[in-house]
Order: sequence, then structure tokens, then C-alpha cells
Amino acid sequence: MTETSGVAGRATGAGTDRYRLRRLESAPKTSPDHFTRHADLWMSSLGIGTYLGEPDARDDAAYRDAVVAAVKGGCNVIDTAVNYRFQRSERSIGEALRVLLDGGVSRDEVVVATKGGFIPFDGGYPASAADWFRTALLAPGIADPDDVVADCHIMTPRYLESQIAWSRRNLGLDSLDIYYLHNPETQLSEVERPEFLMRVKAAFAMLERQVSEGVVGIYGVATWDGFRVPPDHPGHLSLKELLTVAEQAGGPDHHFRAIQLPVNLVMSEAALAPTQVAEGRRVPLLEAARAAGMVVMSSGSLLQGRIVQAIGPDFARLLPGTRTNAQRGLQVVRSVPGIAAALVGMKQSAHVEENLALAELPRLDGSEALRILGACASR
Repeated sequence: MTETSGVAGRATGAGTDRYRLRRLESAPKTSPDHFTRHADLWMSSLGIGTYLGEPDARDDAAYRDAVVAAVKGGCNVIDTAVNYRFQRSERSIGEALRVLLDGGVSRDEVVVATKGGFIPFDGGYPASAADWFRTALLAPGIADPDDVVADCHIMTPRYLESQIAWSRRNLGLDSLDIYYLHNPETQLSEVERPEFLMRVKAAFAMLERQVSEGVVGIYGVATWDGFRVPPDHPGHLSLKELLTVAEQAGGPDHHFRAIQLPVNLVMSEAALAPTQVAEGRRVPLLEAARAAGMVVMSSGSLLQGRIVQAIGPDFARLLPGTRTNAQRGLQVVRSVPGIAAALVGMKQSAHVEENLALAELPRLDGSEALRILGACASR
């Protein structure tokens, strides 16, 4: 493993189970199905996201405090990316983890996921992006100008390996539990599909090495459009193709195990649209992922708050026990079959408390969650 000054270890089955049991004992109203097991890890049904916000000290502190509150309140899934808020979200999480570890939480109890692929800059938008690129990426041999796609995305192994190192440093961790290629479909805007798959294979091979060195637990892809658009769309991602590439890169016991994509009341394609092929038939992504044993996290679970504004007053009767529209939107998403955790951005303690109150409610029956999604999609 590459040396860092970070906290050793990573999330484990025993550690996340310890967290789960402690939470069930200390907060006995917690519904047992708030935690489910995926990739041998016990994960909370809600995860904290760290995408939105300003690159300033105020939001740095807000995210730090929100992550601390979330983990103390029954959420052990933390999601970020090296480019979120110009690396500042990762650093805020790193500060939060230090507080939590000093307060008795163990590293092996918390699942930390991050992503790489976009150019992150550092702390804020630079006065000259070209100068920053030359200094931070070109001079140390991390990237070349020809590596850049769509003026923002790089997916070469040497670049991604450097981004993993940056993330570990920002987070203060030796190991990352889940590492995603971030919106890899961006590459398809400029390269043909055979070349794209070769690039993915090279990235996966590097990630397999990172797994073997103990730097990464499992890896995957985090995508906004790729799995939701139909197969004839230029930006379509085929899970079957990616699994084939993963087997080529890492053999039958490869560690391509995770997917992140939007699922919410207005973006239901992952659950309802047959964009993938599994066992010779067209199925939605979530069904194909379930058949492949993938861990799936929903991003945009409240669509940056827009879902809260869109929910009408008649919706409350469908979801007894919920008190707010945020809880109603999250209750549906976390109940969709195949979703390990519904990710939601939180940087206010009041929102953490509101959203995590859902942990006291059982998830909906999966068929009911799909019925509600279908009804919303038909409007």
C-alpha cells in the first residue's frame, strides 16, 4: 500500500455490524430494516451526500458538523468526490471523521465512498485553469493535454491513481471503501465505444491493483445519464459490457461491485425503464444490477431539493408516518428494490435530524415503492 499519514483500516462486515447493533440498542425505535447487508457490509438506508455548497469556510464547517451528526444519528454511509466543492467536501469529511474517531466510532464501522474522473482544481476556481493544469497535473506527469475529454474529464490509469492518492490525503484515510469512476459516459462524447471500453478496461485493471494493495475495497461507476438512457443513445452504458470488461481486467473474482445513479420521484428510469440486457431480455438497471450482485446507491434522491417542492398534499396519505415532503421522497427511494442506500445532501443539522427520523419507519414493500414511482412517472 502507498504510504499515507491517514487512519488505517476500512469498513468491514464485523465493524458495520457492530455499528448496526449499537444503533439498534441505543435507539430501540430504529426499524431493523434501516440496515441491510451489501458486499458483506451493513449499510444504513440513508447516506449523506456532499455535492452542493460554496467553496468557503462556512460550508466546510457545515458539512463537517452534518457528517458528525449523521454518523452519530444512525447513518454510516458517506458519499463524496474529489471534485465536489474543489476538494473541500472530502476535506470536511476528513475533519468529521477525526472528530468521530476521537469520540469512539471505529474506522471499520463507516462506509466511505468517493469518485474520480473530473478535474477537481483545489479549494476554488483558479485564476487561470490552464496555469493550474500545467502546475498541478502536467508538470508532475499526472496528465497530458491529450488526456482531457470535454475540457473536464480524464480517465487514464495514471490520472485516476493520482486522484485516489489525493482523496486519501483529503479524507485522512489509508483506504477507500468504494471508489467510483465518475460519469465515465463523458468520454463517449469524444471517443468511439470500442476505444471507450478499452479505457474502462485500463482503469479497471488499475483499480484491481489498488484493491490488491488494500487501497480500495470495491470499485464501480457513478453515472448521471449512462444507465438511464436507452441502448441506442450515444451515451448509453451497458452493465453487461462493463461486467465483461471487469472480468477481462480482474478475472471472475473482480471487484467491480458498485453503481451509483439517480433514483427519485421524477427520475425513475433505473427502476422502470428496460435499458439493460440480462439473461437475454431487456430489464431496468436495478434488476440487472441485482442479478449481478451489485451494490447500488441512489444519487439525487431529492434532486437537490426539487422533489420537496413538487410533492402535492395528496401524497402524504400514501406514506403514513412521514411528516415532511423530504421524508416522503426518501421513503419511496430507499424502499425501491435493489437500492442499498438513498443518498441525500445534508449540511444542516436540522435536515440530518429530519431525514434520519425515517430510520424509525420500516421501508415500504418494494412493490408499493415501484407502484408509487410508476404513478409519478405517468403524470
